[in-house]
Amino acid sequence: MYRPQIKVLDCTIRDGGLMNEWRFSKEMVRDVFDGLAKAGVDYIELGYKADKKQYNVEDSGPWRFCDEEALREVAYDCASKVSVMCDVGRTDYDAIIPAADSIVKMYRVATYVKEIDKAIHLGNHIKALGYEVSVNIMAVSHCLEPELDEALDQLAQTNFEVVYLVDSFGYLYSEQVHYLADKYLSRLKGKEVGIHMHNNQQLGFSNTIDGIIKGINYLDATIFGMGRAAGNCPMELLLGFLRNPKFDVRPVFDLIQKYFIGMQSDLRWGYEIPYAITGILNKHPRAAMAFMKDGGKGSFSEFFDTFADAEDAD
Repeated sequence: MYRPQIKVLDCTIRDGGLMNEWRFSKEMVRDVFDGLAKAGVDYIELGYKADKKQYNVEDSGPWRFCDEEALREVAYDCASKVSVMCDVGRTDYDAIIPAADSIVKMYRVATYVKEIDKAIHLGNHIKALGYEVSVNIMAVSHCLEPELDEALDQLAQTNFEVVYLVDSFGYLYSEQVHYLADKYLSRLKGKEVGIHMHNNQQLGFSNTIDGIIKGINYLDATIFGMGRAAGNCPMELLLGFLRNPKFDVRPVFDLIQKYFIGMQSDLRWGYEIPYAITGILNKHPRAAMAFMKDGGKGSFSEFFDTFADAEDAD
């Protein structure tokens, strides 16, 4: 599908870092940036801007903190823009330098709907420094509709460029994506809407296509689908689908062959039964990730019953 307004954002290093504590070598991240830039990807998200006072820096790789010096070692000025993500409540305002002094072009503020006021406060601070701002409302499948409506109405009054529909748990189906896309687009007149899908039920790619069909223009994807737990919409499939002459999928294939096939066999993101179970039941995948880290030796049906019984108890 060709639509010139569409922008593709790669979040491999940021979302994929949730599987290895962001311990990617600078050589690899440099290759990933270069390959994605050659592929024509519009935004390349290189990690989080996490508050170092809240984390032990030695426990994570540099892409959890995205210091300017580290970013400049792996990225360069080109048509592709550098993006980073920051979490509400886990961001040091003072660590964000003016956009004129940074290689970063966009900050994406991750928030839950109940903290939308804090997200807007953080976004306003970042916007005043000269950056593009996106707000990503996480776990939309857990949002109460009146709270979501109010949050979208508040965001409509800001000067932020983009608001993202995020299926954090890989729970949504086509009809729900259509309904939510209509809601976001109707309440956010004059803003772009983005979509970030997880692949717990093998729907990350198809749900992204549904977002495109409804008029969403900002599309998240990752190389070989790498991301937390079941991962995300695969970049190589998305670029192949878009049929836009500005994109060239071949550099992505080269990156997959060089780095990601081997990493996937070790880290095991992608379709796995524990991740499918948490997606089916609309649960955070942390328990499934712990199950997989333990070798996945337990009973799948017992793992399912643990969450299904909790649903019944609710």
